[in-house]
Amino acid sequence: MKKQPINKLKIFNDPVYGFINVPFEEIFDLIENPYIQRLRRIKQLGLTQLVYPGALHTRFHHAMGAMYLMVQAIEILRFKGHDITEEEALAVTTAILLHDIGHGPFSHALENSIVHEMDHEDLSSLFFERLIEKYGNNLKIAKDIFNNKYHKKFLYQLVSGQLDMDRLDYLNRDCYFTGVSEGVISYDRIIKMLNVADNQLAIDEKGVYSVEKFLIARRLMYWQVYLHKTVISAENLLISILRRAKELALAGEQLFATPSLSMFLSTKYYREDFAKDYNLLDSFAKLDDFDVVASIKVWASHKDKVLSTLCNNLLNRTLYKIEIQRTPFSDSYIEKVNSATKKVLGISESEINYFLINGIACNNAYDPNVGSIKVILKTGELVDLSSASDYLNNTMISQDVQKYYLCYPKEIIPHL
Repeated sequence: MKKQPINKLKIFNDPVYGFINVPFEEIFDLIENPYIQRLRRIKQLGLTQLVYPGALHTRFHHAMGAMYLMVQAIEILRFKGHDITEEEALAVTTAILLHDIGHGPFSHALENSIVHEMDHEDLSSLFFERLIEKYGNNLKIAKDIFNNKYHKKFLYQLVSGQLDMDRLDYLNRDCYFTGVSEGVISYDRIIKMLNVADNQLAIDEKGVYSVEKFLIARRLMYWQVYLHKTVISAENLLISILRRAKELALAGEQLFATPSLSMFLSTKYYREDFAKDYNLLDSFAKLDDFDVVASIKVWASHKDKVLSTLCNNLLNRTLYKIEIQRTPFSDSYIEKVNSATKKVLGISESEINYFLINGIACNNAYDPNVGSIKVILKTGELVDLSSASDYLNNTMISQDVQKYYLCYPKEIIPHL
C-alpha cells in the first residue's frame, strides 16, 4: 500500500494571535526536532511566575509567535516592493524560529550558571551547526542571517535589531501572560509600517507614534516584569542554589541529579570543551526546567545546611529580602548586614555570599550603539528616530538607568 504523505503545513492555535500556519514544510521538520521540542520545557520568564502566577508560557510559545510575526513582516516588505526570495523567506523564518534554541533551564536566570563564558546566542550557533549536519545546506543562509553575515542586512535586523520580531513577540506575549497592561504594544501596526532603505530595516514616518509607544512599553516592562525586585530576588536565590550544588559536586559530593545535570555540576565546561567533545551539546540539549526543579526538591533534604536552606526557601517562596536604590550601598551598611546574617544563620564567612548578594540592575530600552531605529520621512529622507519624534530625544530613549540592589535573608530584618 502506498504511504500517504504527511501534511506538514499544520495550524497551531496560539492564545495571543489565534491560528498560526506553518509556512514551509522545512519549518515543520525543524519544529518536530527534539532541540525545538525541548523549548516546551523551558519557561520563557524563568521564575517570574512567583510574582505573576500566569507567567508560565514557554520558549516554544515565543518561538512560534516570533515565527508568525516574521511571516507577516515578509509579506509587508514584499508588498512594498522589496525583493525577498522564497529561499530567503525560508531562511529568515528559520533564523527567528531557532533564535532562542540555545537557552538553558529557566532561560536568562541560569545563563552563566551551567555553562561558563557562553551565552545562549553562542549555544544557538552550535545548535545551528548541528542542524545543518542533519538538514543540509538549507540552513546555511539562516545561520548567515542569524550571525549578520548575509548581504541583505535588513533580514538580520528582523531577527535581531531594535524592531525585531523577537522583541515584538516577547513584549506582546509577556504582557498577555503576566497581565501587565503597560506592556501592550501595537505590534501589528508596527509590522505594517516596516520598510527598507539603504539595506536597513526602517519605519515609515506615520508609524513613529507606535514605535514611541513600543519603546516606552519596553522600558516599563523591564521594571515591572523582567527586573521586578521580587523576580531579581528569586533568580538570585536560584543562582545561589546552583552555585552551591556545583561547589559541592566539584568537591566530590554525591548529589542527586539527572545524568545530564550531574555532568554539568561536577565539571566546569567552557566554549573549547564543546569544540572538543561532539556529544557535549546533546547532553546540554537534555537539560530543561524539570531537571533543576526535581533536583532542588531532593536537595531540600540534603545534609549540607546551606544547600538545603536555599532549596527550601525557593520551594516555599521564602525569598530574599531585597533593597533597591539609585546609589551604591555603603560599605558600612553591607558589613552590618553581613555580620547580622552570619550571627542569625550561624554560617561562616565563606558561606555568606550565598545569602548576601550585592548587584546592579540595568534598564536600557534603546541602545543606538547596537543599531538605531531609522525613519523614512515623507520626503524620502532617512533619519534617526530621535530626529523624527517630537516626544522622544536621544537622551530620553537611550538613557541607561542603573539601580543597585542588596539581597539578604528576611530573618535578618529585626537585627538591622
